[in-house]
Amino acid sequence: MAKSIATFELVLPPREPKTQAFRWLHAALRDAIIDGRLRPGARLPATRDLAVQHGLSRGTVVYAFDQLKAEGYLVGTVGSGTYVSKVLPEQLLQAPAAAARTPATAAKQFWRLSQYAGRVEPFSSLEPRASRAFRPNLPALDLFPTTLWAQVAARRLRHVTTFQLLGCDPLGYPPLRQAVAAYLSSSRGVNCVPEQVVIVSGAQEAIDLTARILLDPGDGVVMENPGYPGARNSFSALGAKVMSLGLDEEGLRIQSAPRLGVRLAYVTPGHQFPLGVTMSLPRRLQLLEWARETGASILEDDYDSEYRYSGRPVPALQGLDRRGAVLFTGSFSKVLFPSLRLGYLVLPEDLIDRFSAVLSVTSRHAPLLDQAILCDFLTEGHFGRHLRRMRAIYAGRVGALLEGARRHLTGLLDVSEVEAGLQTAGRLRHGVTGEAARTAGLRHGVEVIPLSDYQAGGDVEEGLQLGFAAVDEREIRRGVVQLAKALEEVRRGGSASPHR
Repeated sequence: MAKSIATFELVLPPREPKTQAFRWLHAALRDAIIDGRLRPGARLPATRDLAVQHGLSRGTVVYAFDQLKAEGYLVGTVGSGTYVSKVLPEQLLQAPAAAARTPATAAKQFWRLSQYAGRVEPFSSLEPRASRAFRPNLPALDLFPTTLWAQVAARRLRHVTTFQLLGCDPLGYPPLRQAVAAYLSSSRGVNCVPEQVVIVSGAQEAIDLTARILLDPGDGVVMENPGYPGARNSFSALGAKVMSLGLDEEGLRIQSAPRLGVRLAYVTPGHQFPLGVTMSLPRRLQLLEWARETGASILEDDYDSEYRYSGRPVPALQGLDRRGAVLFTGSFSKVLFPSLRLGYLVLPEDLIDRFSAVLSVTSRHAPLLDQAILCDFLTEGHFGRHLRRMRAIYAGRVGALLEGARRHLTGLLDVSEVEAGLQTAGRLRHGVTGEAARTAGLRHGVEVIPLSDYQAGGDVEEGLQLGFAAVDEREIRRGVVQLAKALEEVRRGGSASPHR
């Protein structure tokens, strides 16, 4: 009985007709090692497997391996496998290796890029590093019930069906769409049925997908200023004309929005990003009336508004819409964990077929098994319990931040009251800029983001975004003290080393 091949097949260059098999194999393996295609420590196929793959006698392969071992390229013994040497012959690590790589790395192709490719800008993601005060836009990942999640996942995988291995509808796993619709209807005041829910990889995909389907180059988009740069990037990459409107204590100043040429308004009314303002009911009604008069659509991003600490819950803008002009999106990244990469988009009924068609030729659907695990997590009540637990913990952290700000930051940073979300904002005093505060904060071991990072023209808002969810109350209290020292240092025009 033939032995099965235990490693990946090894691709080698074609053999010239007059070249001896041994010389060809020896040279091909040596070149692959020198070029770096076979990396130090890589395991080679067994001699019998390699002989079958390339139509050689096993003796030829053994002879080539032995020669490469003698030259210092390979190591290994019978029964343990053959590996590329971790330290290659010294003389072949210099000029020949560099020369071998030159043609591949030096050649340049002058690609003709699309207009979209020329406009798109990279959008940074969360960096995998330890959290400290006051890293924003991040939940308390150390408190996520990973053991419970693993139990739900293991049970789901034990009962997975062949149909689930095949995939699902582009709009998502039907039981999850039903669970999300029930959750949004009861907790966020969204008016929807499961058929209107699309499961996406997160709010960013929902924004990009909406922009591709509703916008053409040159179309106008209204959004908040300061606002979410990921949305601005998506709209600009498609060639839309982004018009940034300011905010006041009631939210977006929609009264200053243009009446012509606008196809879409992007807003975060539940918890404005990054200022944290909750859009008032009169302003929401005014926005809906503006959309009716102009024929524009509205994309409502329900950014981290699941966590509310004061005031009455404000229903979603979508729930107030009677014309079918509002698309509603949210993500599980902030309430569960960012790498889950699952979110939702609630569509007006007459857009369902178009979104399904686009998804069918792009992402096809979000990973089905992850959708099924999340569905179980929701329907078994774990999601609701996790939300309630984290809301109580975050409320304590909000309190620690506000108390510390009153004691140590008065006169330096006016920190806003926190109604909802995972972060808040503060306005700087004494002419201190956000960039100077960020630099000084890093010297003192705290992390803040200037509001100017989210600004697109107009008067720059000199302030800071402060996260409070990712770290405990002790770290928040330490961070407040250090931030006060940093701001005082900037105010005095100094740059002394922090006291540890």
